[in-house]
Amino acid sequence: MSSTWKCEEARVPPALQLLTPPITKFKIGLCQMSVTPDKERNIVHARNAIMKAAEMGAKLVLLPEMWNSPYSHESFPVYAEEIDAGSEASPSTAMLSEVARTLNITIVGGSIPERSGDKLYNTCCVFDTDGKLKARHRKRNPLHDRSQTSNYGIFLMYNTLIHLFDIDIPGEITFQESKTLTAGETPTIVDTGAHLICYPGAFNMTTGQLLWELCQRARAADNQLYVATCSPARDVASVYVAWGHSTLVGPFGEILATTEHDEAVIVSEIDYSQVELIRTNLPLQNQRRGDLYQLVDVQRLNC
Repeated sequence: MSSTWKCEEARVPPALQLLTPPITKFKIGLCQMSVTPDKERNIVHARNAIMKAAEMGAKLVLLPEMWNSPYSHESFPVYAEEIDAGSEASPSTAMLSEVARTLNITIVGGSIPERSGDKLYNTCCVFDTDGKLKARHRKRNPLHDRSQTSNYGIFLMYNTLIHLFDIDIPGEITFQESKTLTAGETPTIVDTGAHLICYPGAFNMTTGQLLWELCQRARAADNQLYVATCSPARDVASVYVAWGHSTLVGPFGEILATTEHDEAVIVSEIDYSQVELIRTNLPLQNQRRGDLYQLVDVQRLNC
């Protein structure tokens, strides 16, 4: 029966073979940190959190969204850095590069406000164990290559990916990223597939309670992979109050490790053999209905 479903035709072009990463078992560190108006303090604080995670055995460390800047329209232009202009123009990424190289770890650097010309972006940088910038992901058309998956099979995403986050719930919260940040252009496609999705996120007290854990567990189960999220710690005195609860979710949607809302550094193990086992036991890719629908990767077709 399944042979008539044409599962291999459900994706155009056909899906690429998922590569087995050279590192199949490792520890990941999630650094849920407080963010203050003192940028220099934030950079030092992030450095210390990364070092603590590495001391606990983490080989991959994830930081929160907007970890060097308060989450506000007034702050984004002031705290923005020109990442391509060198260490003096971007002390935040210079620190990430130096620590990644010194500790021989991979850092998914949450996100910082980036200035490029007259535009501002919400940008995540990934530094490999040699301290080199391996990928830069903006909430717009991201720069990426195969190295974005790194040795750990990383795929970077945000809660809205290319769509900026605008919310207006009377009596609850009003915030529009689109007032300050540049909107997206195209989605990100990573050909090699992913074993781990990293979400640097700053869900608020309204959407956090409703959607934060739900979205993580749903994406993990849908794609049969690990999902790691990292939020700023909660500060009730700030203009934008983050939900917290940084979490690692397994490929069956199970919660493997999580924080509360205060500052915390947690380390947990990722075992990619579990991804392979689950995808063998529950082969969702073989159930795609190519006779009914197709997922068309326009970017790969154009290439």
